[in-house]
Amino acid sequence: MHILVTNDDGPPSPTSSPYVHSLVRELQKRGHTVSVCLPHTQRSWIGKAHMIGQTVKPLYYRPSATFDPSPSAASQAQGTTYTRPSKDSKGEEWILVDGTPASCAQIGIHHFFHEKGPIDLVVSGPNYGRNTTAVFALSSGTLGGALEAAVCRKKAIALSYAFFSRNHDPTIIDAASRHSVRVIEKLYAQWPTDKSVDLYSVNVPLIEGVEKRKTLWAEMLQNYWGENGACFEEVEGSIGDEDEEEERIREGEEAKASNNLESKTNGDTGDAGQMRYPHRHFKWAPRFTDVYKSVEESPPGNDGWAVKEGYTSVTPLKANFWHGASHLHGEELKLDASDPSSQGTTMAMSMSTLIYRPKQHFYALIAYEDPYVQPLILSALQKLFPPEAYTLLPMPDAAVPGEPVSLSKLLPDNSSPILQVTPYEAIDWDYVAAYPHTCLVNSYMLRKALIRKHYLGATVEHWVAKRPDSVLATHVKRAEAFELDYAEFLDDALVEAFDLRASLERNAERQEKGGEKEWWILKPSMSDRGQGIRLFSTMEELQGIFDEWEEDLPDSEDEEEGEGEGQGGDRDGDAGEGNRGDAVASERNDITTSHLRHFVAQPYIHPPLLLPGDNRKFHIRTYVACIGSLDVYVYRHMLALFAGKPYAAPTSTSTSTATPNSENSGAHIDLEAHLTNTCLQRSVAEGTVRRFWDLPLEPREKTDIFNQICEVAGEVFEAAARAMLMHFRPLENAFEVFGLDFLVDASGAAWLLEVNAFPDFKQTGEELRGLVLGLWEEVLGRAVGAFFGGEGRGMGMERFVRGEESDDEARGDERLVLVRRVDLGR
Repeated sequence: MHILVTNDDGPPSPTSSPYVHSLVRELQKRGHTVSVCLPHTQRSWIGKAHMIGQTVKPLYYRPSATFDPSPSAASQAQGTTYTRPSKDSKGEEWILVDGTPASCAQIGIHHFFHEKGPIDLVVSGPNYGRNTTAVFALSSGTLGGALEAAVCRKKAIALSYAFFSRNHDPTIIDAASRHSVRVIEKLYAQWPTDKSVDLYSVNVPLIEGVEKRKTLWAEMLQNYWGENGACFEEVEGSIGDEDEEEERIREGEEAKASNNLESKTNGDTGDAGQMRYPHRHFKWAPRFTDVYKSVEESPPGNDGWAVKEGYTSVTPLKANFWHGASHLHGEELKLDASDPSSQGTTMAMSMSTLIYRPKQHFYALIAYEDPYVQPLILSALQKLFPPEAYTLLPMPDAAVPGEPVSLSKLLPDNSSPILQVTPYEAIDWDYVAAYPHTCLVNSYMLRKALIRKHYLGATVEHWVAKRPDSVLATHVKRAEAFELDYAEFLDDALVEAFDLRASLERNAERQEKGGEKEWWILKPSMSDRGQGIRLFSTMEELQGIFDEWEEDLPDSEDEEEGEGEGQGGDRDGDAGEGNRGDAVASERNDITTSHLRHFVAQPYIHPPLLLPGDNRKFHIRTYVACIGSLDVYVYRHMLALFAGKPYAAPTSTSTSTATPNSENSGAHIDLEAHLTNTCLQRSVAEGTVRRFWDLPLEPREKTDIFNQICEVAGEVFEAAARAMLMHFRPLENAFEVFGLDFLVDASGAAWLLEVNAFPDFKQTGEELRGLVLGLWEEVLGRAVGAFFGGEGRGMGMERFVRGEESDDEARGDERLVLVRRVDLGR
């Protein structure tokens, strides 16, 4: 790209401008076209000024090929200056003007370098010294040049080098320039298109290994001169040479407010008869003691702190002194790998660093591992909480998939508040138990009472046995659970499945008489994504299903029972819908070895509710959020997921081929007309996933279905919490999002099919991503806001924290509806 370089320090000089030559050469090495327009002499502390009434005149500077920045080279000629431009169009020539940095930007943009094409970026700097904190930035000529470029509608970066020694080591300077070019290129490549940023202020510390240090987004520290903040010193007679004074001021910066800058008094004694004011001269002599003290006393996260700690700071700004892109503050600018030819090692950049610690601050480990959901969770967090309220933690490089992440190694101390949103296996349950008041996680440790199909059946059975009037009695089909290791033992496995055996015997009689049979649905209890689901109506059909599976199993006696119970033996493990280990089996609608053993059979729901003009079967996906121990919420914006083919009764599809994506013709039910899980469909048509509230049903009918779902969801979670304590245990410092599937029959009754942990949000599709984003906004607003006791923004966080909402209000227009508040007396 074509880059215009300006500064406020003037042409290369070991004493006043030791860095610009190195930066220009590094930009050229990276293949950029570089034009240079600088003040002809030192113009520091002048801000964004122009000299009104002055005719600005240019000089022409031809730089040397190399430059020695060490003070000992101050007397050497390193570049030559001419009053007229060179006639050699191929030679390198910089423009020097007797104006300000802002004037240099104006003149460089509009009056020179047109033969090189439009200017893409203006870089002002590198400044001889830091421009962190408001006190330095407000007077900075370096920022003034960048601001002028910004109001000229050019992308601009103010670059400053924070030195800690006046012994200018060329190796350190060159490393800082290489690092700066990488930062410049990264910022330009990802420049916001929404006009939220006009310019960046970048501060690079001149330290060894700067290329290996982090680059942080940081706000500008608001600081002030001290109470006795006089920046001028009273003197007698004429002041010294301006360049000499500038050098003395920089010595003061290096010494960080050395005592020899104290003002010397020169004035009246106040005696009568003298003039009202003594005649004095004033010389610029700022004292930096309070400026540096403000950095030392400030909380981590600002630009002054970052440079003090040896990090490069990047501050997005608008050209009106406002911070731009404040949502980035506290995160790390991830740079591309450095060029191996210029640096021996590449950098491993983490996502963020620990910098913000305000009163309501918490740390957040957000690593959901699902590329569909991860950015939505981060977006929800950013919308709910100001950037200074939390710090994002990176997933450790040493983290092993499927094993807990040690939070104690990530946090400054174990008392630090932490939000963890990760896969179940990454949660350190010992840490969760040890720090119940500061650690909030996105899953309960025990919840198989609901997410395992055979456990769910037992939960409902126990609850209804003591509460026959429960809504679960009429909205959950009774499940016949059985265990089977080998197909030849099917008869033995069904000894206690009384209802199932009786039904199959009746079907045998009806088949002989030509009557209508009762159909059953078989589900492996440990499967997800619709794997292994079959329909059957006779013992022979059920036996054939197991015989087929057994033929397809690998020749191995290793049992992969996959109970998902984790190391502790009573933990739920990975029961998520999107278990990647079963992806291949999912594509075939097959069953994996780990799913063989536990099965449930339920009466098949027939006929289902079909829409006018659309005879495809559908089920309703409802997201349910459980918070603490125990508030149960239903997300109002439900989904309708449709089958891939028109619905037909099982008997009428007996001539169809086998299951979807299967070449085996041993089964004779076309499941694509019966299964509504989008993972299994071969012919996913337009409209397979739709908003429930957009379905062409009567409003009263949809409201009735929603109310049924709310009642069933609240009841089933209370049943698990009260009747199955060993297998469902809500925690005060946890929350979890479940996916509940309901099927509505032709009479309008909503039947609960299953409960999924870590639901597969991808089923929602790209067009409805906003629906999932809204869910996470609601869940994080209530769970995180209440747990950490903070207040967020833009989402009515006060209501979230207090939990004030009535059922009537919620079911009217609330996105997240409170359906049950279970007091477990804990």
